[in-house]
Amino acid sequence: MAVLGAGIAGAVAARHLSEAGLAVTVFDKGRGIGGRMATRRVDESGLSFDHGAQFMRAHGAGFRERLADWTDRGIVGEWEETGGSVGIPGMTAPVRDLLDGIETRSGRKITRLENVGGSWRLDIAEGSEGEVFSDGEVFDAVAVSFPAPQVAALLAASDVSLPGLEIPVYAPCWSLMLAWEGDCPLQGGPLNDASGPIAQMFREDRKPGRSTDTVRMVVHATPDWSRTHLERTREEVAALLVAAIEASMDAPLKPIHASAHRWRYALVETPLGRDCLYDPSLRLGACGDWCLGPRVEAAHDSGAALAARMIADLA
Repeated sequence: MAVLGAGIAGAVAARHLSEAGLAVTVFDKGRGIGGRMATRRVDESGLSFDHGAQFMRAHGAGFRERLADWTDRGIVGEWEETGGSVGIPGMTAPVRDLLDGIETRSGRKITRLENVGGSWRLDIAEGSEGEVFSDGEVFDAVAVSFPAPQVAALLAASDVSLPGLEIPVYAPCWSLMLAWEGDCPLQGGPLNDASGPIAQMFREDRKPGRSTDTVRMVVHATPDWSRTHLERTREEVAALLVAAIEASMDAPLKPIHASAHRWRYALVETPLGRDCLYDPSLRLGACGDWCLGPRVEAAHDSGAALAARMIADLA
């Protein structure tokens, strides 16, 4: 079967399905894996930033058990400043562990699903602008772990539907990555000006398992500010956010690196209210944090729930 998306929800679904004895292939449009559990490495400098999800917390037994296992094996560590856990050496580490031994094809954008005699054939584009092709491979079932609007767009292009995809609502987020040589004037947390564009700041170099050679900071903009500036260029957004921080501090910043990344679907504002969607007649399902809420744990639990339904149907 095929799992589309190599974020935490897709990775959990793939792991459960594989452990149930099903052959699984994971597809992801990105060059790497992790989805919003992402670590960005700046090639020319060797700097790294967790520019998406910053940490994980467990509220339920299932994810608490998963975090305990990862902690015992050194895949995550506790970040005392937040009371949460982070991947080591980056936030992609837990996803890499889940997908270990499972065939994963990166740089593959799935543009359409075709139902062929009860099975599914995928239209694939290599890279973001690649030519669309089908390799002829078919799958008994498909699990899609994209953000809900992207699931809806894919299914619309495929002339199929899963009722409920219109319910979830996301807020976007612009993420700013900063690095300094020497002392850093920023310590993390919210800015003094709560009415400004900055939602929160995180010191990367204070996380467990991270290099402390260079001071690094990730800044998340507020949902409203991110919506207003959603279509600005990365360079424009980086300059605007640096200027906002300088205005709040009433002092200039002198980072050695400043870059921005746009998360169009960052924070779930309105969840579906169900753990996943699955149509046994189509052998097609969808999962993600949009089902249960804006937490890594919600994505984890949604992926596990979809896998359980598919295993009951297929195994």
